[in-house]
Amino acid sequence: MKKYFLALTLPLYLLDQWTKWLIVSNFPDSINEPVARRVIEVIPGWFQIVRVHNTGMAFGVMNGAEHANWFFGAIGVIAMTAITVLWRKGGFPDRVSRVAAALLLSGILGNLTDRLLPGRGYVVDFLDFRLPFYETFFPESGGHFPSFNVADSCICVAAGLLILSAFRQPSSPSKKPVES
Repeated sequence: MKKYFLALTLPLYLLDQWTKWLIVSNFPDSINEPVARRVIEVIPGWFQIVRVHNTGMAFGVMNGAEHANWFFGAIGVIAMTAITVLWRKGGFPDRVSRVAAALLLSGILGNLTDRLLPGRGYVVDFLDFRLPFYETFFPESGGHFPSFNVADSCICVAAGLLILSAFRQPSSPSKKPVES
């Protein structure tokens, strides 16, 4: 577990916190203060960097709900505990599932840190994509996929890897040639 923590979880956690610190330091809090929202267009019409606060979960579900921050913070602590226990009991038997668990820990820890930081109490999202046809399915979105961050990306990649590992055949022990 230590190897994966040092190679994946810790560096990605630090990247997540550093990028969020850059956003909070350089983008005004237009949600709580009467200032203009800052937007940096990286790829015009497709990708921009913004500052969004989210006390809820993915896609802004329960964002702003009373006690949502505490509720999802508790879920984060429970999830990290469960992952650690499962790891120690061999619940992640192959490399793909161990990478997924390390990514999950990184993402959960990154968003949990945001929820617990003094004066914060929300997750900082900043990656904003305008996707073709998204507005067709979600007209109120203006075509913008919900903003996310590095931790959210780690969680999504981890989910994909866990699904992939669930459908993989367990590797059979290699057979050594019989010596005559």
